Amino acid sequence: MVLSIRPPIRRLFTTSTIAYTECIDILVSETKPNHLAQKTHFVNHVDMLEVNSQLKQLVKAGNLNAARGMFDKMPHRDEISWTNMISGYVNASDSCEALVLFSTMWVQPGLRMDHFVLSLALKACALNMNLYYGELLHGYSVKSGFVNSVFVGSALLDMYTKVGKIEQGCRVFDEMPIRNVVSWTAIITGLVRAGYAKEGLVYFSEMQRSKVEYDSYSFAIALKACADYGALNYGRAIHAKTIKKGLDESSFVANTLATMYNKCGKLDYGMRLFEKMRTQDVVSWTTIITTFVQMGQEEHAIEAFMKMKKSDVSPNEYTLAAVISGVANLARIEWGEQLHAHVLRIGLVNSLSVANSIMTMYSKCGQLTLASMLFHDMTRRDIVSWSTIIAAYSQGGYGEEAFEYLSWMRREGPTPNEFAFASVLSVCGSMAILELGKQLHAHVLSVGLEHTAMIQSALINLYSKCGSIKEASKIFDVTENDDIVSWTAMINGYAEHGCSQEAIDLFEKIPTFGLKPDSVTFIGVLTACSHAGLVDLGFHYFNLMSNEYRINPSKEHYGCMIDLLCRAGRLSDAEYMIKSMPFQRDDVVWSTLLRACRVHGDIDCGTRTAEEILKLDPNCAGTHITLANIYASKGRWREAANVRKIMKSKGVIKEPGWSCIKVKDQVSAFVAGDRSHPQGEDIYCMLDLLASRTEIAIRGVSSLPNDVED
Repeated sequence: MVLSIRPPIRRLFTTSTIAYTECIDILVSETKPNHLAQKTHFVNHVDMLEVNSQLKQLVKAGNLNAARGMFDKMPHRDEISWTNMISGYVNASDSCEALVLFSTMWVQPGLRMDHFVLSLALKACALNMNLYYGELLHGYSVKSGFVNSVFVGSALLDMYTKVGKIEQGCRVFDEMPIRNVVSWTAIITGLVRAGYAKEGLVYFSEMQRSKVEYDSYSFAIALKACADYGALNYGRAIHAKTIKKGLDESSFVANTLATMYNKCGKLDYGMRLFEKMRTQDVVSWTTIITTFVQMGQEEHAIEAFMKMKKSDVSPNEYTLAAVISGVANLARIEWGEQLHAHVLRIGLVNSLSVANSIMTMYSKCGQLTLASMLFHDMTRRDIVSWSTIIAAYSQGGYGEEAFEYLSWMRREGPTPNEFAFASVLSVCGSMAILELGKQLHAHVLSVGLEHTAMIQSALINLYSKCGSIKEASKIFDVTENDDIVSWTAMINGYAEHGCSQEAIDLFEKIPTFGLKPDSVTFIGVLTACSHAGLVDLGFHYFNLMSNEYRINPSKEHYGCMIDLLCRAGRLSDAEYMIKSMPFQRDDVVWSTLLRACRVHGDIDCGTRTAEEILKLDPNCAGTHITLANIYASKGRWREAANVRKIMKSKGVIKEPGWSCIKVKDQVSAFVAGDRSHPQGEDIYCMLDLLASRTEIAIRGVSSLPNDVED
């Protein structure tokens, strides 16, 4: 966070000096004859100055263990001693210990709270997401008058924005009698990081009108807002201001400038700025690599990483985590394995950000066993590690394993957050396990996570996929309507249920709530158009993506459009779009067209499409069977028989169907011809018994006289 600890430290030094001066004044003006007591008082005070100075040096050096040892042995601790120690824990992100020390200080007799230590405690609450404690401190600051301090006010609004209470943060800011650059930067940062980039830029403009001097942090967060909002022209204006102020060459600002241009689609500008940097340090390289990954330009990210390797700059843990994430998105396991080996060689495998990225990479490449092995070998795990492994099994469709990891997390790990619960709720939706999903819903309500955007969208997704679209709609209706994720989930839910008009109406309402649809939202509305056969409207939304929202259509968007054309019977247009789309043509889009050829009986297009699929996957059983069925539907039995013969000669066998059932909180999958279930013998005995009874019943019905009246 932009909120700096430096002002309190400078102030602490000043306070110590004033205290020392005041002590001398008291000694000089003192007329009592007890000179020995005066001398002892003076010496003790000088000793405290020296001890606090040593304590401060240990804290600044990051040697918290030695500092704490010294602090615990001090026979007397004043406000400066406590503040130094609490500051050390806050800077080390050990918010729990910082708040424990603050609570102990609170009850110490003879100590007075000041706005510096109070702002540190509020920063600890922000780090720990401890809203309850933060609200208590807010009440105390109002009662004591410390709320009027610029340090306390800045820390308060920072705390509220970090825990997601944006309105309260803005209210604190608006009521501050004095605002400095830290206050302005804190509120802009809070808004931008919460996804309110436009509002952050409004505050940045107000900051300019209030004549408060910008610093590099203010410019950087404003440029981030421009990048997130796609405000290229505003970003250019801020760029000009940084040049006037001489801050454009600051590494921090230069990196953010490059990111802004890259995210606004001006990759050449971003690279030019990057190349003109006086010092291309590890932060610069990491910024450019991370930006490429976030924009879906993973190939460029890997190229930048290779150039970095050739330079004299060594990648750090954040660089490696970013490039591994890029490899994960490409699902290039051979590159991921090389990076894993490199990380092992340089000793960064114990870095949590790197280990979590490697685990994600293996899971996205379908290597769940390797991801699990890595998780079990980790010496320490954070909330991201647990959420990553749960998400990996959830997305892989392994619901039982995902639940086991969630249970393990609740027993031995950190308290599960919304990401962990959302992943498991997603499994319940995918596997249509409604009862278990309802139990998780109840648990989420009990722990107070039901209002988070991630949980709300997961619940909407759960109920809609389990056929309870009305329940999903009820959950959506009580949401705060301030995030696009829940809107997207509801639009997709309506689209999947064939409620196309409801999905389209909901999509049209998005701008009125100050939101912007993302790429996933467009998939939902395009699916709705496809199910309703609204070709012209589908093309309108498809063009709207790039023309108005600057979203480049992905392979999934092209897939929706191809499906739309296929359902409308426009097979030649669908075939043309497949051949002209700027992506590698895979068997998924061709299979969509092949199924449409079967429905509409287009043998010529079906033959061409089947040939394209068999080039990609020569042993695809579904393609052979569908093509044979197309021939058979038109009475071309010889061609159908030839396809069957080719299929037989290749040894191609149709993949057996499977289904699942939940009994006593356990999900069992059944595959045709499979007898590997632990209770397989009992199951088949019961199946034979039911079959025999059915046969007896049929025989009984067939033996009835034919002249029975209806």
